[in-house]
Amino acid sequence: MTVLEQPGSSRRKGELPGPPPAWHPRVAPAPLLPDAEPHRVLGTDAARQLDAALLKRLYVQLVRGRRYNTQATALTRQGRLAVYPSSTGQEACQVAAALALQERDWLFPSYRDTLAAVARGLDPVEALTLLRGDWHTGYDPRACRIAPLCTPLATQLPHAVGLAHAARLKGDDVVALALVGDGGTSEGDFHEALNFAAVWQAPVVFLVQNNGFAISVPLAKQTAAPSLAHKAVGYGMPGRLVDGNDAPAVHGVLTEAVRRAREGGGPTLVEAITYRVEAHTNADDATRYRTADEVETWQAHDPIALMERELTARGLLTDDFAAETRDGAEEMAADLRERMHQDPPLDPDDLFTHVYAERTSQLRQQSDQLRAELAAAAATDEPAQEARP
Repeated sequence: MTVLEQPGSSRRKGELPGPPPAWHPRVAPAPLLPDAEPHRVLGTDAARQLDAALLKRLYVQLVRGRRYNTQATALTRQGRLAVYPSSTGQEACQVAAALALQERDWLFPSYRDTLAAVARGLDPVEALTLLRGDWHTGYDPRACRIAPLCTPLATQLPHAVGLAHAARLKGDDVVALALVGDGGTSEGDFHEALNFAAVWQAPVVFLVQNNGFAISVPLAKQTAAPSLAHKAVGYGMPGRLVDGNDAPAVHGVLTEAVRRAREGGGPTLVEAITYRVEAHTNADDATRYRTADEVETWQAHDPIALMERELTARGLLTDDFAAETRDGAEEMAADLRERMHQDPPLDPDDLFTHVYAERTSQLRQQSDQLRAELAAAAATDEPAQEARP
């Protein structure tokens, strides 16, 4: 007897047999579906219940983040950065992601998420080192619990799942939060990561920053799904939709998702609806695929303006607090500018460092050859320098 010939079938004569009982899903899809509209807090009755200290902390980080973005963009124009993918307009997502984690948790950023790393406590210069082209990562991932900035789309997501799963197997109380853009959801790594995370019930949270475009490709040309959050249902995890410019809303949704993951509830996919105000990078001409009116409409929904409106309504945005916040952001920008204008010391032998845990014979040979060539060049150059007046 085959599995399709199970006794007790209620099918009518001549009707083809259906799947056996084992096909039923493990989780009912209804509780996993996201709400029809993005979750919002600012401008609603729920905003009155928000903790004043949290609101002020979010605001400070938003202002600092905006200044960080403008300064990094300026450094690109000055030739101090090879490239900078600005997150202007998306600061609420970046800040909320950093603040939703505990110190022992891990952040897995993409190339546009340097602000999230800075908001988590990373030195801004170290966060920009990769984009400057000075070093492979620029910081010690283990020391700050921030994975290397990931330039290939979505490849950081399986890494986050692997770390979270391994931590749980070891008994470590660790949650991984992985950031990705809407373009990254079209990559195979995105789907593989979600599938493994759900099957293993790994303590990981995925935050999709839907900023409207994958470089020049609008979301409508990537997917026909009602939202990217709906994709979670196909993998058996909850999908959550949130206003990505509403910092307290993003922080609340991510905090709940992190708590759920930490308590063994498994992964969550969060889609934050936001907008990339600046071009994709300094090499992109955004005017070729979107209008100035569209950008202006989103600027009216700016995350800093939304927070200022709430703080003002509650009497929290005093002149002294506003000035202190601006001054702190300017001090950070001045320090970043000064240190980024200093040429870093370079050791040519670093070309062979961290390629493998132990250098291979070929790498040792190449290193010795480079040192010999540099020594010969220096010896040849010495007489010429001595002859100069």
